[in-house]
Amino acid sequence: MTTKKNSKRKEEILQALALMLEKGPGERITTAKLAQEVGVSEAALYRHFPSKARMFEGLIEFTEEALFSRINRIAKEQDDIREQCFQIMTLVLTFASRNPGICRLLTGEALAGEHERLRGRISQLFNRIETQLKQQLRQHEVAVSGKFNPDVASRANLLMAIVEGRIQQYVRTDFLQSPLASWDQQWPLLSNMVALN
Repeated sequence: MTTKKNSKRKEEILQALALMLEKGPGERITTAKLAQEVGVSEAALYRHFPSKARMFEGLIEFTEEALFSRINRIAKEQDDIREQCFQIMTLVLTFASRNPGICRLLTGEALAGEHERLRGRISQLFNRIETQLKQQLRQHEVAVSGKFNPDVASRANLLMAIVEGRIQQYVRTDFLQSPLASWDQQWPLLSNMVALN
């Protein structure tokens, strides 16, 4: 019973942190403000998370779990390379549009003055998505006995630059310009670069 209660409280803390990241762009979040938002003492916060860095890591872990379980499913269930890339990119952009506070973490804006390890975790998250795109593009090359020029790594990097840029615009506009704005119209411009046939 206590574990369930602890788990629920942890979730409440992370939700409050994500909301504070969304509502206070540019504001530094202190554990005192977060404790007040959650309605607990700072000591109670520290019973669930040993540091603010661990709270941020909790949000990063939530993001990884939400994205990679679905990305793996897309890779397994979808055969068409255009559809795979479209669905993976759309998944990331949809997640971003639904979690504006977490987008401030993804762009690094909320991590100014925080532990360097957190930036590394964000970088790793984006690198994993890019690696997945590379893998799908390589499998496509093998399936059609062709070779991309420019190569797979360049193409996957461009796709990730587009995803990251759209998330950055979302944060820069204080969440007014959705990462999904005009996406369905823009994807056809990109889709030809992800298939050889």
